[in-house]
Amino acid sequence: MPNDKSDISIPKHATLFASCMVDQLAPAVGESTVEVLEHLGVTVQFLDDQTCCGQPAFNSGFRSEALPVATRFIELFERAEGPIVVPSGSCAAMVRNYYGDLFRGDSNMSQRAARVGERLFELTEFVTKFFGTSAISGELNESATYHKCCHLLREIGIDEQPIEMLSNLSGLDMTPLERADVCCGFGGAFSVKMPDISSAILGEKLDFIEATGANTVIAGDTGCVYQMQGGLRRRDSNVKVIHIAEALAKSIRNVDSTGVSN
Repeated sequence: MPNDKSDISIPKHATLFASCMVDQLAPAVGESTVEVLEHLGVTVQFLDDQTCCGQPAFNSGFRSEALPVATRFIELFERAEGPIVVPSGSCAAMVRNYYGDLFRGDSNMSQRAARVGERLFELTEFVTKFFGTSAISGELNESATYHKCCHLLREIGIDEQPIEMLSNLSGLDMTPLERADVCCGFGGAFSVKMPDISSAILGEKLDFIEATGANTVIAGDTGCVYQMQGGLRRRDSNVKVIHIAEALAKSIRNVDSTGVSN
């Protein structure tokens, strides 16, 4: 059920943190995120000189290389206006959950990181917290299933909220995905360092996806989207995989300002 928003001040402004994968590989996800936020009445700021949060280096054990990248992220985004919204659970988890570890020897930077982390939200988390899961009532004529990305579920605590959001879209036929909360095998560098294990995990995920009969898979992290889409293409499958920001934005575009489908 949507949360009670009566005691929460709804933000009028927010800053987009695009993430590296969105910036380099999936700009449509960033554009869709802006569409969703603007639909909710939020003015979006974008900092042109933003870069990585340091997650790839940190996850690979290169803390000395991650430190200057994370420091720059804090210096840039602590001056940003309003909440910081990122369409990525993994990037949100890095800033909120692991900057404290990264800066554990520097109390000043640790405190600054904590303040930035308090203002940073994954997209569906932001929408749920400030607007509720029923805030978007668009139209999307698809048969779909939803994959629960690891970082969203285990690090950010986003579980059924995106599914509740999608359930409000007219025309969208959602089919539950067996073992939806099990990894798709991406895991960032994991899929490169351990390709055989990654492929085995992915294979099971794709079997469950194809068993749903859905024509679309919706997920909340670009890495998962690319991992599953690549595997499906290698199987010559017609099932497509899209980011939830794209699904929500498309549903909004399918409905005009009077609420009548185009």
